[in-house]
Amino acid sequence: MRSTAALLLGTFAAVALSLSSAGAQEWHTTSSLMGKSKYGENFERYDYVNPDAPKGGTLNSVVQGSFDSLNPYIVRGTPAAGLAPFGGGLLYDTLMEQSIDEPSVSHPLVAEAFKYPDDYSSATYRLDPRARWHDGQPITVDDVIWSFNTLKELSPWYRRYYENVTEAVAVGDREVEFRFDQKGNRELPKILGDLAVLPKHWWEGTDAKGRKRDITQPTLEPPLGSAAYKIESVRPGQDIVWARVPDYWGAKLPVKIGRENFDKRKYIYILDTEAAWQAFTKGGFEDINREPSARNWKTKYDFPALKAGDVIQKEFQSISGAKFQGFAMNARRPLFADRKVRQALTLAYDFETPNRMLSFGLNTRVNSYFMGSDLASSGLPEGKELEILEPFRSELPPELFTQEFKLPVYATPQDERTHLREALKLLSEAGWTLKNGKLVDAGGKPFEFEVLSASDALEAPFNFYAETLRKIGITARMRVVDTSQYTNRLNDYDFDMILAPLAQSESPGNEQREFWSAKAADTPGSRNYSGIKNPVVDKLVERVIFATDRDDLLAATHALDRVLLWNYYYVPQLTRDVDFYAYWNKFGIPEKQPTYIGPDTESWWIDVDKEKALAAKYGRSN
Repeated sequence: MRSTAALLLGTFAAVALSLSSAGAQEWHTTSSLMGKSKYGENFERYDYVNPDAPKGGTLNSVVQGSFDSLNPYIVRGTPAAGLAPFGGGLLYDTLMEQSIDEPSVSHPLVAEAFKYPDDYSSATYRLDPRARWHDGQPITVDDVIWSFNTLKELSPWYRRYYENVTEAVAVGDREVEFRFDQKGNRELPKILGDLAVLPKHWWEGTDAKGRKRDITQPTLEPPLGSAAYKIESVRPGQDIVWARVPDYWGAKLPVKIGRENFDKRKYIYILDTEAAWQAFTKGGFEDINREPSARNWKTKYDFPALKAGDVIQKEFQSISGAKFQGFAMNARRPLFADRKVRQALTLAYDFETPNRMLSFGLNTRVNSYFMGSDLASSGLPEGKELEILEPFRSELPPELFTQEFKLPVYATPQDERTHLREALKLLSEAGWTLKNGKLVDAGGKPFEFEVLSASDALEAPFNFYAETLRKIGITARMRVVDTSQYTNRLNDYDFDMILAPLAQSESPGNEQREFWSAKAADTPGSRNYSGIKNPVVDKLVERVIFATDRDDLLAATHALDRVLLWNYYYVPQLTRDVDFYAYWNKFGIPEKQPTYIGPDTESWWIDVDKEKALAAKYGRSN
């Protein structure tokens, strides 16, 4: 399956604590911000899985680009598929595992339970005595403490996520207490469950040549892990093969029953989008393709294997939280520093025409950073939201209080003329002048910028935007670079504009600092792609984090959403409430799939007879 930032970015959205103070200092295994989990505290397995799903076979996947490291927790290097910069990926188990089919729920993994005091000033996790590394050694409190300290030091994501966690202390043979520098943050006790636990003894040991390992550096030595898979083979930049661990310690845990059924997972690296597509159509290279393009979904799926029924096309519902995608303008650069310029570029984005001509009308325009949930702002601010915003009135655009935020609609040629005329007016007020068909500043420098991408699949929709911008004298170009270069430039904010997906939780909290805070804007590798340094935004982020209950969280998030929208940091693009999947007909699939995140491919299994038939028919070994 092709990995995308959207997927990467979808796997590390935060969850928050919902347990009332009445349950403080009691051990809990399952919790939810959205009311009680449907499974209660005695979670046995997900209700959609096949508990008797057979194990075996190979899942083949294509990844576009390259890789040069097996250490995902540092900024340097491009980690291989299966590794994750946040969470455990395929290699490491986390203390708890976020639920697949419910928002804001976590279930036990390395930790069997946790507790916290009335004031939310700390959290204590109790480890499962069965938890083991792949070398058979137990996962210990010392591993947890070392992992917390190391990840917070090395990883910009962990550093901000756990910014208010001051220390991790052993309080028993199997218990570790995390202490906070603040009280009242209901999310903190819960999100400690997202901590990836790393093997201290391995990382502080030596390799086969006697050289001391260094977790601060990239490595191509397969690290020791604890999860259901381990690295079997690596060819840098070409492929990586993962093998299921037959004696995996957690195989019978409720979150694992009926899941992680493939014996092998092979990721093959291919440099460009078209080659990756051809690899899928031929079989044996990629078994499951999550199609991001509505245009491709309607026009490209006509190859022989699909017509023969050997490839299946299917749409899956996906209602998980907010799905936002937009062009992020890098406000660190003077070109995008003026709000009026960013507003003008938003006005010049015609969503309707490419959606009609390229995407068959299947996409929906996003109008909120929390699209698709009750967290999205709408109408005019009122009630508690207005109370939250009122102290900042003098620092905010006046229209925020008097106008409903609306994006331009390009339904007719007259609409285009109207929006572009307004855009030119804003650009003029920002010091730009249209001369001989080119927009220039006071010194005669033309308005030009570049959209950076790791995929040429963006070119067709981008060309529509570039053509509209050309009509007001702006030159916009797209540059496609390889994955490693894209990652490095992204981490260093070396771009004018990018197309960025943004995965939000239905219970936003600490991760909002990562998206919007001034501190994150200056930290390499953060997801504050726009370089936002806005004191009001910083204060509203903290207001979200310290929300006292769901109603308070909704009001605070509405306020944050509204301020972000009216400052035009992104040009909002599109979303969908369905996921497009095409897959080779070699799988057994549970009849029911979770609609919260879309299909859980970890609950699929290989039908060995189908796999052999496909291999014989298409002349490739699967």
